[in-house]
Amino acid sequence: MKDCGDRAEHLAATFLERHGLKLVAQNYRCRFGEIDLILKDRGTLVFAEVRLRQNERFGGAAASVTAQKRARLLRTAQCYLGDQANQPPCRFDVVLLNKLDEAAIEWIKSAFGE
Repeated sequence: MKDCGDRAEHLAATFLERHGLKLVAQNYRCRFGEIDLILKDRGTLVFAEVRLRQNERFGGAAASVTAQKRARLLRTAQCYLGDQANQPPCRFDVVLLNKLDEAAIEWIKSAFGE
């Protein structure tokens, strides 16, 4: 399954780069968790969570971004920002895939309402 996750992240990164974002880091980890993709969208730093669910049985990719997952992402982003000299405006995007196909990508900008 890790291979599918890696392929989903690669598809998402390629998709976002084609839409003008620049990849800064991939699979950033700290003690609080992991952020799949960190990108720049002009002057904004984008923390992107990539979710692949090939089975709708448990609600699909969107349902897998729980409140607990959001809290971990926020803490991990704060950890990342703590290592930066300047703190640019930030947002959290979610890239949803219900299959490994770029045509099936759903990109939710500012997914956490920040």
